[in-house]
Amino acid sequence: MEKKENKFTPNEISEDKKISLRPKKITEFVGQDNIKSNLKTFIESSIKTKKNLDHIILYGPPGLGKTTLANIISYEKNVNIHVTSGPAFTKKGDLVTLLSNLSNGDILFIDEIHRLSPVIEESLYPAMEDFKCDYIIGSGPSARVMQIAIEKFTLIGATTRLGLLSRPLRDRFGIPLQLEFYNPESLKDIIILNSKKLNVKIETTAAFEIAKRSRGTPRIAIRLLKRILDFSIVQNSEDINMNVVEESLKQMRIDSEGLDEMDRKYLKCISSDYNGGPVGIETLSAALLEQRDIIEDVIEPYLMQKGLVQRTSRGRILSEKGINHIN
Repeated sequence: MEKKENKFTPNEISEDKKISLRPKKITEFVGQDNIKSNLKTFIESSIKTKKNLDHIILYGPPGLGKTTLANIISYEKNVNIHVTSGPAFTKKGDLVTLLSNLSNGDILFIDEIHRLSPVIEESLYPAMEDFKCDYIIGSGPSARVMQIAIEKFTLIGATTRLGLLSRPLRDRFGIPLQLEFYNPESLKDIIILNSKKLNVKIETTAAFEIAKRSRGTPRIAIRLLKRILDFSIVQNSEDINMNVVEESLKQMRIDSEGLDEMDRKYLKCISSDYNGGPVGIETLSAALLEQRDIIEDVIEPYLMQKGLVQRTSRGRILSEKGINHIN
């Protein structure tokens, strides 16, 4: 059977080019072993029974592989994937147009699904359950609702903020999958694998050092690998060794725990300006001149996972480990 091509809107073509280093098959995906095992079972079952996969919600911190897994599911199922994001839907008609263009078995991937407006979200319910969508014809008292039958599809949602999804929407996903931070060993394997794709030689010890400072996140590991490659090229180094890695990370101000300048600024703000906490998120946002979403989605998850900061009902508090790290 001929492999179907992924479908992207014009705004998504440039993003597709960025994922050339991403694995295509589930066997090529490193880490998240429990998720891989379960997905393999669900995919094989759907293929044997010739049924669509149930709707899937992928959640966890950014950069752990949610988009990659959605594309892998499309590849393994040999179906089209239509990629979009929550903020892309500005009116109900946007969703109706997209749903009415789906073919049987297609995958609709909505990144940042927690950012769907309530109106759009409610319009998804009949589409997810009964594969129908309502379309309003006309306006005012003469307006009437026409129900349109759509092809059966699988919705894959991705979010860093599962708690922001309404209960009715969460309950409509039959397969919830939580992605966890990666351990250094898995990240080392990802770095070595991608260095081969980039045709770059890297020492195992050097790859492991990058892995330890990658915040448990493949996206960061690959980004650091590329930047360290830049340093090695300028230094005329034949391969990436420990000396190149340590000097490069020092230049980029990535410390031994993988923390960068913004992380340290966050910790120092709580320590110096607020005596170790507690301090509220809105106060932190104003003090750091940073959006609340960035603090909660990008900065804090890893710091909390490392035990450097605690989130309490009264606000953020530095742990003893966090205090020691910045002193």
